[in-house]
Amino acid sequence: MAPCAGQRGLWSPLPGLLLVAAALSRPAAPCPFQCYCFGSPRLLLRCASGAELRQPPRDVPPDARNLTIVGANLTVLRAAAFAGGDEEATEGVRLPLLTALRLTHNNIEVVEDGAFDGLPSLAALDLSHNPLHALGARAFRGLPALHSLQLNHALARGGPGMLDALDAALTPLAELRLLGLAGNALSRLPPAALRLPRLEQLDARVNALTGLGPDELRALERDGDLPGPRLLLADNPLICGCTSRPLLAWLHNATERVPDARRLRCASPRALLDRPLVDLDEARMGCADGDANERGEEVDVAGPELEASYVFFGLVLALIGLIFLMVLYLNRRGIQRWMRNLREACRDQMEGYHYRYEQDADPRRAPTPAAPSGSRATSPGSGL
Repeated sequence: MAPCAGQRGLWSPLPGLLLVAAALSRPAAPCPFQCYCFGSPRLLLRCASGAELRQPPRDVPPDARNLTIVGANLTVLRAAAFAGGDEEATEGVRLPLLTALRLTHNNIEVVEDGAFDGLPSLAALDLSHNPLHALGARAFRGLPALHSLQLNHALARGGPGMLDALDAALTPLAELRLLGLAGNALSRLPPAALRLPRLEQLDARVNALTGLGPDELRALERDGDLPGPRLLLADNPLICGCTSRPLLAWLHNATERVPDARRLRCASPRALLDRPLVDLDEARMGCADGDANERGEEVDVAGPELEASYVFFGLVLALIGLIFLMVLYLNRRGIQRWMRNLREACRDQMEGYHYRYEQDADPRRAPTPAAPSGSRATSPGSGL
């Protein structure tokens, strides 16, 4: 019995330890309604799509790391939308560990100032594919750790004022590394985006950019040892005139900073349509009368391809002329016979005209004038 007593003494503290651990452990927070929770300890939430979800869920577990809401009808992101909607209560952060927030395809039209208050650890924010009409100048305040911001296909419906609003909203994001602005019909890049000190990549594909000016290219350079950001510019209607000379020179000196440089093609003028920009000779990109217009119709020099087409067209015309001369030479006798017949036909026609002219000019064939009415006809020998 002694060994049994020793074993009982060895295992007796275990139930107490289990009770203490259960008392100290925090119960898992329930998953919000219409959401799915995955993983531990890095909690991932994905909320179900549907028009009935009109605001972010308020019962998100505080240890959530990744929150995805797709296909809802949020429409308006008000101030402190993810901190319970209380703008004055942002001191008590509700989601201190949230690092990634994806809000794509949610019909968001308005993002108010401070919409993301209460998310101090947020590093990645995706608002792509939303019809934004209004963006607060302080919409991204209080996001010191934000490294990635995606606004692809989200700003095209905001009108001309959206570019100024975006410029103001990007100013406080000093730690931003990745910025996505593809598919937004931007006619120029926001200056604040070019001045972000730690920006590593700017996606500006599928916009309305006709080129980059000297001021924009200078803003892309960094002082000291900081590398300049990579730039994605494919599928923009570039004007390949004298206004694009600075961009072409910059591409030749910093090709590695534009990964899609080979996809940059000319949209105008017509002579250079769809030609790769990097293949052009800077000396050929001229301006008519020394001035450049906004539509890029100033280029009046032909590229090598156009010159080759002119040469080919000239060769074709020369070949056609040579064939025509050979046909004339081989059929020379028939042509002579045809010319002789034509000459004889013309001579017969002219003889006919001459004969009729002589007949008409003969006075003997002139018609007799009619006698006056009431006069009596007399013979020549009547003596009257």
